[in-house]
Amino acid sequence: MKLKGKIASGLIASALIFPGLLSVMGGQRKLDAEIIGKAGELEIQVLVDRAGFSPGEIDGKSGPNSRKALAAFAKAHRIASGPGARAILLKKLCHGEVRLLVTYTITAEDTAGPFAEVIPEDMIERAELPALFYTSVLEELSEKFHSSPALLQSLNPGASFAAGEQLKVPNVLNSDGTECGYRKTGPQPNGATRVVVTKRTSSLAAFDRRGRVVFYAPVTSGSEHDPLPLGRWRVISVVRNPTYSYNPDLFWDADPQNAKAKVASGPNNPVGTVWIDINKPHYGIHGSPEPGRIGHTESHGCVRLTNWDAANLADLVRKGTEVVFKK
Repeated sequence: MKLKGKIASGLIASALIFPGLLSVMGGQRKLDAEIIGKAGELEIQVLVDRAGFSPGEIDGKSGPNSRKALAAFAKAHRIASGPGARAILLKKLCHGEVRLLVTYTITAEDTAGPFAEVIPEDMIERAELPALFYTSVLEELSEKFHSSPALLQSLNPGASFAAGEQLKVPNVLNSDGTECGYRKTGPQPNGATRVVVTKRTSSLAAFDRRGRVVFYAPVTSGSEHDPLPLGRWRVISVVRNPTYSYNPDLFWDADPQNAKAKVASGPNNPVGTVWIDINKPHYGIHGSPEPGRIGHTESHGCVRLTNWDAANLADLVRKGTEVVFKK
């Protein structure tokens, strides 16, 4: 791939509990589900997201992305299973101190668009569009609040998603100003010195110079036909709102009759809203127009994150940051 740059609250109390055991990154011991106690799925997803340990798309359901994010948080804070582990973990996550839902009023800017009626499957047809816009206000706000469209709809039954309408949304942007458990986003003066992508766990972790995890997220990385290029690499550039240069010669499943094409930027661009280029031709770390598939499917060799996680990572890395791809 070659690219060019271009608040009322509500506390959630769910009866759902993480089932089974939590497999911890890097061989740490498994944590029993008792650690979660009575904290519900949605609550855990919001809390780990706020802490900088992304569960990917927040949907209020139990799944591997959430379990891995929670396990990564526990490992980073050296919380092992045993007496008192549950209380320590929940306290670290500010359980009971954070407003999990806040009220958001849809603005005229949110609904102004432009929006795309449909995003074609065919890459050549996509290249004919002026930009790869969101397809609806619902899709736009779902990404803004790191949520699945189905979750926003379930939290707001009957909503039309029109300007002036008030919605209940996950408190991932710290809209109420509660600092407890919240990792500030935006450009970081010190940032990350190393990014590690682990194929086995479909995860990415960014470390600071002291070896501490400053960001974690689920990823989709490589496949049988397009394996992740294992080894050590370096960031050579960070591009926001990239265009996408489609070359069928680089894809095993592409129609060889297709011509090369340039796809305009936008959140539904094939590489999303961020491209982090590395010193391996045609490979990079980037966003995705399909956040619900991150961590669950395979890619054409590159490393995909949700658009919001890619943006957070882009704030942490710079030219020269080490990137490690491992099994």
